[in-house]
Amino acid sequence: MSSHAESAVRPQPDKVVQDIADYVHDYEITSPLAWETARLCLIDTIGCGLEGLRFPACANLLGPVVEGTIVPNGTKVPGTNFQLDPIRGAFNIGTAIRWLDFNDCFLAAEWGHPSDNLGAILAVADHLSRKGQPLTVHEVLEGMIKAHEIQGGLALLNSFNRVGLDHVVLVKVASTAVVSKLIGLDRQQTIDAISQAWADGQSLRTYRHAPNTGSRKSWAAGDACSRAVHLAYLVKRGEQGMPSVLTAKTWGFYDVLFKGKPFEFQRPFGTYIMENVLFKISYPAEFHAQTAVEAAHILHFKLKDLGKSSDDIKSIRIRTQEAAMRIINKKGPLDNFADRDHDINYMVAYPLIFGELTSESYTDQAAKDPRIDALRAKITCVEDTRFSTEYHEPEKRSISNALLVELNDGTVLDEVEIEYPVGHKRRREEGTPLLLQKFKNHIKPHFPAYRQHAILERVNDAKSLNELPVHKFTDLFVKN
Repeated sequence: MSSHAESAVRPQPDKVVQDIADYVHDYEITSPLAWETARLCLIDTIGCGLEGLRFPACANLLGPVVEGTIVPNGTKVPGTNFQLDPIRGAFNIGTAIRWLDFNDCFLAAEWGHPSDNLGAILAVADHLSRKGQPLTVHEVLEGMIKAHEIQGGLALLNSFNRVGLDHVVLVKVASTAVVSKLIGLDRQQTIDAISQAWADGQSLRTYRHAPNTGSRKSWAAGDACSRAVHLAYLVKRGEQGMPSVLTAKTWGFYDVLFKGKPFEFQRPFGTYIMENVLFKISYPAEFHAQTAVEAAHILHFKLKDLGKSSDDIKSIRIRTQEAAMRIINKKGPLDNFADRDHDINYMVAYPLIFGELTSESYTDQAAKDPRIDALRAKITCVEDTRFSTEYHEPEKRSISNALLVELNDGTVLDEVEIEYPVGHKRRREEGTPLLLQKFKNHIKPHFPAYRQHAILERVNDAKSLNELPVHKFTDLFVKN
């Protein structure tokens, strides 16, 4: 006979969880580049959320759970007149930001959109500011830099999509960590909240990018933001954490969801991710295809100069990276907006035909043109191993694509290869004016000229913006 009793002694918290909590509470941000990039990121992210609201499928998801509910001192949602509790506010803001896939991006072993975290950060900061807590936009920018770093730092060497987990699990972890500090949790409570976020990982297993499973769940980031806020407030009310949430044998995150493999880290948490974040400037296209779309535009006008059009194309070869081959190379019918903006063939075919790619290019009406699918059928994608290697190199992080077009008469046009999209750090000087123009375009449908002028005057003055109370910042974008 034998007996075995499981120990009831609580272990020390996992080191990864402690490191995240220590970074959130103790790291001082001194990088001017990180602060300025965060300002641009805030402006762009708010604009992307406003643009998302113009699409009924997004707007229909927003507002309170019970229609007409208004929460005193609640979160105000930019572009609307909703005032919600911060959990529902985080869902609203996060969903709008992410709807069009036009917000910033970071690509590594795992890809993702670190500005998704603003849904949680702004919702909580705005609510606290309306309650009288002296929070300014400076604290929002600090939260953004740290959330970017946590999400991106975990993504550098760890692929969550390869085990069937969507990158929004990292949004939930990063947002939980940053929100914990905002609402006044101490280090131990922050550790507890972060552990809760990892324990909740199973619920974010998703099939958003898997083949033949329907559309992407475009509100997944909003869901992750709302979960993060909820978990942080639960811990504030006394909920304990799970100290070995990652490493526990059999039951921990590593064994259950990560094939028993512990996380790897390329560098300590700092400001690397915000400094190297990628902005979607020219096109609302999944980021692995940005340079392919730019090349397609060049070729559209090359064809025009030759007196030709897309009808004269016999074949197109796209040299691309492994990640693009795996997640955005699709054949067959594309049923909706979300399918189309995640197919490199669609995103290349459309500008070759029309000389543009906008948010409207993915609508059902736009996709009815039979030339699009006819041209998609002529496209072949192949992996270039150099592109795949340089995609991961820390000092390059290129997102290369190359297009080779052959015409029906046998003419082969010069291949167009583009290594870095305009939103890359290496093209930041070129991209910044275009990013600000993108923001102007996104606020224009929502506000009269005098409001647009007031908004631009405020966001373009970095010092004034930093010192602005959060609720006054949000009020700039509230519908009257």
